[in-house]
Amino acid sequence: MTELEIRRPKFDFTADVPWMWNPTSPAFSFSMNATSMIAIGFEQMIVAAVQEARPLITDPAVDVEAMAFLRQEAQHSSTHRKHVNALIRHYPGLQETFDEMLASFDNVTATRPLEFRLAYVADTEATFTPSFKMMLDNERTLFRPGDERVASLFLWHFVEEVEHRSSALIIYDAVVGKPWYRMRMLPGIFKHLLEVAAIIANGVNKHVPLEDRKVDARTFLPTFRIRNALRQKLTFGGRDGVAPAFSSVAPKEKAVAAARVLLSQTPFHNPAHEPLPEFADQWFARWDRGEDVTRWYSAERAG
Repeated sequence: MTELEIRRPKFDFTADVPWMWNPTSPAFSFSMNATSMIAIGFEQMIVAAVQEARPLITDPAVDVEAMAFLRQEAQHSSTHRKHVNALIRHYPGLQETFDEMLASFDNVTATRPLEFRLAYVADTEATFTPSFKMMLDNERTLFRPGDERVASLFLWHFVEEVEHRSSALIIYDAVVGKPWYRMRMLPGIFKHLLEVAAIIANGVNKHVPLEDRKVDARTFLPTFRIRNALRQKLTFGGRDGVAPAFSSVAPKEKAVAAARVLLSQTPFHNPAHEPLPEFADQWFARWDRGEDVTRWYSAERAG
C-alpha cells in the first residue's frame, strides 16, 4: 500500500486569472485550462465510484488506501473549481460548457456499471505518471514562465497524482480484478474522453475570443490535429504560427512518455514500477518544511 497524505494548500484565485496564463505558450495554456475543467468532472466521478466500491472492499488496508485516494481527489476537484470559476468570471459563457462537461461525467456515473467506472479510473490514472513526469521534468519551460498561481496549482496536482499512482489499480484489483477487462474497456473510455474534449473545444471556441486564446481549441482533439496536418501537407499550407503545447520538450522525452502511456494500458502493468520525476521529491520536501507551495517560484526566490 502507498501512504498518502491529505494536503490542503490554500490557493487564491480571487483576482483575475488570464486565459493565456503562460504567455510563451498559448497552446499549453489552453491545454492546462482544459485539463482543469476535466479534472473536476473526472475526479467527481472517481469519488462517486470509490464511495460505491468501498462496501465491496474486504481488505482493511485497501479500504484505508481508498479513503485517502478519494480524499486527495476530492481536494483536487474543489481546488480546480476555484481556477475554473475565475475563468468563468471573465468568460461567463464558459459556464454552459462547464455544465455540459460535468453532465457528461455524471451520465457515466448514472448509466455505467461500477466495474466499468473503476476500469475507467484505473486506466486513465495509469497514464498520468508518464505524462506528468514529462511535464514536471520540463517545468522550467512549461510552468515557470507563466502565472505562478496556475502553475503552482498544476505542480501540486501532478505530484500528488504521481504519489497515488497505484491507488486506482489497487482498488480495481480488490473489487473487480479481471486485468483483461480493463483493456477491453479502453475503446469506450477513449470514446467518452473524446466526447468531453469536443465539448470543451467547441465551448472555448464559442466563448473565449481568439485574440485571448490565440489557438483554435479544436487542436485539443486528436482527430482535428491529424486532419489539419494532412490538409497542410496536401495543400502545402503553412502552420498557424502557434507552437504545439509541448514544443519545448525534447522529442525523445515525448516519445518515451508516449511509449510508457501505451504500456500503462497493458493488462499486467504495475504503476508502482514507473520512473518518477525528481521534481516530486523537491515539492514534497518543501511541503514538509512548511514552506509556501501555492506561489512556488516566489517562495523559491524568497528562500
